[in-house]
Amino acid sequence: MKNILIIEDEEKIREELKNFLENNGYKASLITNFENTEEEILKTNADLILLDINIPNQNGMYLCKELRKQIKTPIIIVTSRNTEIDELLCMNYGADDFITKPYNPQILLAHIEAVLKRFTPNANTYITYQNIKVIPAKSVIKTETEETPLSKNELKIFTYLLNKRGIIVSRYELMDYLWNSEVFIDDNTLTVNITRLRKKLEDIGLENVIETRRGQGYIIL
Repeated sequence: MKNILIIEDEEKIREELKNFLENNGYKASLITNFENTEEEILKTNADLILLDINIPNQNGMYLCKELRKQIKTPIIIVTSRNTEIDELLCMNYGADDFITKPYNPQILLAHIEAVLKRFTPNANTYITYQNIKVIPAKSVIKTETEETPLSKNELKIFTYLLNKRGIIVSRYELMDYLWNSEVFIDDNTLTVNITRLRKKLEDIGLENVIETRRGQGYIIL
């Protein structure tokens, strides 16, 4: 069940929206304390965020921009502002969709479903490399005879390097992609993930797949 986080300061609206989403098969979470809204959002494990622009203590557009530096969770701006410049700013600040109040609840539901669909890997989608398939929706490497599970970071590293096949990817670029955060991440954390991924590839007969280019980064040929 997908968890939708509602950020709306008007109690009546957020409670009605919560009930509507729950009646349509979603789990709905609320933020009611707007003293440290960004911190409260980061504590949740939402699959999608419905964010009003006009919230206490902070501009929703700026909040969207700050969130996008730290998380990739899809964000739909829900607001009474309806000018083209507002919509443009929201999209430039990292929003994935924009809907204006008052809205038809069924229209909002359609927007939610469309955004979630874009962010949900298709179970039939895979990346082919040599004699294996990488299946993101299942987070596995599949050979003709077996499946090898990958951790979240191992999957992200492997698919990122595969999508940039033939191009050197720097450690900084990989770390920014993996964690997308200004919070300090120990450089050794990336090394550990690369080592574990290489071991899993070697276990299925793929040796020296991820090459290290000293002083430059990593590459898959």
